[in-house]
Amino acid sequence: MEGEGEEQTSIWNKETVPKVMKIVSTRLGQRDLISVLLLSPWIHRTLISYPSLWLSIDLREMNNAGDRLIAALSLPRYQHVKQISLEFAQDIDDDHLEVIKSKCLGSLQDLESLNLNGCQKISDKGIEAITSCCLKLKVFSIYWNVRCVKMTDSGLQQVFVKCSFLQSLNLYALSSFTDEAYKKISVLSHLKFLDLCGAQNLSDDGLSCIAKCKKLVSLNLTWCVRVTDVGVIAIAESCTSLEFLSLFGIVGVTDKCLEALSKSCANTMTSLDVNGCIGIK
Repeated sequence: MEGEGEEQTSIWNKETVPKVMKIVSTRLGQRDLISVLLLSPWIHRTLISYPSLWLSIDLREMNNAGDRLIAALSLPRYQHVKQISLEFAQDIDDDHLEVIKSKCLGSLQDLESLNLNGCQKISDKGIEAITSCCLKLKVFSIYWNVRCVKMTDSGLQQVFVKCSFLQSLNLYALSSFTDEAYKKISVLSHLKFLDLCGAQNLSDDGLSCIAKCKKLVSLNLTWCVRVTDVGVIAIAESCTSLEFLSLFGIVGVTDKCLEALSKSCANTMTSLDVNGCIGIK
């Protein structure tokens, strides 16, 4: 009887476990899957053979994130990683990103999404290092770097030049950039989503440069207080596929920009936020 039990267990491990894990692997997040790896040698053996498990590195809110990221990218299994999230991760700075550039360049050739939200120690130096490795990047987010005084117009332009395939760029709550930063944004010919909430230095000149990204479908200009009708009209006339636009809190816009939007974007616009726009009647 004991031999039969061992045989059934072996069959279960060889046949059933792979089938179950194939289903589970499509439904659990990476962190949960890695925890599952520890349950048994058979589960570990099955899951580790799935390439899809190693397409993402999730270090959100983790300590020692810089060293963890370097260690992960040094493993052959992460050679084709597509997504990296370091949102509010701790202990990652420019030095870590420069090490990645020098030692793990090959592992980032397929990277499509990079989240550096809240990574307060990253400056132009780190941005230049990491973006030079990610030429296929489609999604880049670095909002809420409120203490990152070293990230300047130059650093943002590095993103534009190195990551010309970007479709989504989130710069929420980064208020230090000036119009100078947006002069090269037109190279992002695939850009669809742009969040500039709180860009207090953005003026109509900068917005006119942004208007050259004609495929924009979502643009957040909340609290971009220097913007007026001139800039919004430039957006309306150029970005005719716009679906979402937030002008929340901008007192310098009037009904004139709404007229321009109604002429150019009436067939596509689904959401327009003009709360706090006292010039709009």
